[in-house]
Amino acid sequence: MTTTNITVSGMTCGHCEAAVKEELGALAGVSDVSIELNAGGDSPVTITSADALDDAAIRAAVDEAGYEVK
Repeated sequence: MTTTNITVSGMTCGHCEAAVKEELGALAGVSDVSIELNAGGDSPVTITSADALDDAAIRAAVDEAGYEVK
């Protein structure tokens, strides 16, 4: 298992959090996504996966949800 920590900006509510979790959770090998929501600020995100994830894939998934990796 591998843990990847990122920071996502722009999330303001549970719906935002759910959208990011859904997109990141769809990446191959991801088993868990945990978000500590800081409404309107930068939120730490922990991704647990079978193998290391590609940074570009993580950024693309967060972008697809409508947010930005810091």
